[in-house]
Amino acid sequence: MANPGSTFSVLGPDVSITGDISANADLHVDGKVHGDITCKAIVQGEESVINGSIEAESARISGTVKGTISARELVVLRSARIEGDVRYEALTVEQGAHIEGRFSHGEARASTQGAKPAAKQNGNDGGEPVLTVAN
Repeated sequence: MANPGSTFSVLGPDVSITGDISANADLHVDGKVHGDITCKAIVQGEESVINGSIEAESARISGTVKGTISARELVVLRSARIEGDVRYEALTVEQGAHIEGRFSHGEARASTQGAKPAAKQNGNDGGEPVLTVAN
């Protein structure tokens, strides 16, 4: 998910943050966050817990999220546990993931300028929802 020339920040498993996080960088979260996260891209570790909303261009979720997720490109891995509504443009959900909430397809609010919608990056003309179920 990291883009060439971009900044990448890591919140390790021993880190617990209370408060909102806003970054123009890619984040890797292995710790606990009690607050909203806005960033370019987020990768969440399996043991990570986020209590708050996530807004990103792309998100790869494998831990626990209790809050809404808005991402242009969203990948939900089998270890993920999501309690909240999900807004996406392109969605991949691995078999075994647990999601309690509503899905809505449409333009996800972007946290940064200049990125292309995931549907166009994947060759889709953007007119149809993109849902991929992975084994």
